Amino acid sequence: MRTGSPSTPTTVGERPPAPPAVPAAPTGSAGATIAGVALRTPYWVLTGALAVIFLFPLGWTAVASIAPQAGTNQTHGWGFGNYETLTHYQAGIWRYLANSAFVSGLTVALTLLISLLGGYAFARFRFPGKNVLFLVTLAILMVPYATLLIPLYVLLNEVGLQNSLVGVALVLTVFQLPFSTFLMRISFEAVPRELDEAAMVDGCSSFGALWRVLVPAVKPGMITVGLFAFLAAWNDFMAPLILINDSERMTLPLAVSNLRGQVQGVVDYGATEAGVVVLALPCMVLFLLLQRHYVRGFMSGALKG
Repeated sequence: MRTGSPSTPTTVGERPPAPPAVPAAPTGSAGATIAGVALRTPYWVLTGALAVIFLFPLGWTAVASIAPQAGTNQTHGWGFGNYETLTHYQAGIWRYLANSAFVSGLTVALTLLISLLGGYAFARFRFPGKNVLFLVTLAILMVPYATLLIPLYVLLNEVGLQNSLVGVALVLTVFQLPFSTFLMRISFEAVPRELDEAAMVDGCSSFGALWRVLVPAVKPGMITVGLFAFLAAWNDFMAPLILINDSERMTLPLAVSNLRGQVQGVVDYGATEAGVVVLALPCMVLFLLLQRHYVRGFMSGALKG
């Protein structure tokens, strides 16, 4: 026995034929692709131009540091004669690198410790005058940097830290703390309070909740603060110039600025360019390694709530 319509006869027990497949709609069109490229082209042009503007001086300096130049240790052919001059300048490049590394490391450690505790206090605790104290802390940013160096020089001389790398690190920490405390505060405020409250319910103290729960949560902000503090301390010239008198305690920026020829005060541009390359390399490497955390640290406050 057969059932079904005359147009589609079927036998009992047989499956009806499947309907014809409908062709998939195209996911895009050439017009949309061209429009997207046209919209993104100004962005590509602008970012490419900015990259060239910022990278060209550094690239030119790197090439000039190994190129032959009159009045330098690299007068014929390409080579590393300028770096050899830099290596043997006065106390030696390694001594100045060690001085800069010590100042930068101590500045980063002090800035991270103080700004972490300060940002935690401003974000999580209530106490009289909290907002006023925070505004006073930020007000340090409005004080010109150079105007405080002479009073700080006198103060460091009174406590025995004049002509000391520790004194330089303390001064640099003072100027890093306002922005660092502000950044750590917004990093803590971006973390839900329920996390540290739950930790305290489980028996953690305020310090335990900070160390076990909040510090991992604000890690991008800490990396941003540390990177900023390192870059400021590594490249700073004014504070060592005012506070350091001993040539063996100079930081690398100060040593590079003093790198001059001994004949009629002519500047040794080749060795100076080599010093600039040595100064820039650690900053570039650190930024490339930490750029992901750096961006997340800046966005932590913007993404709050």
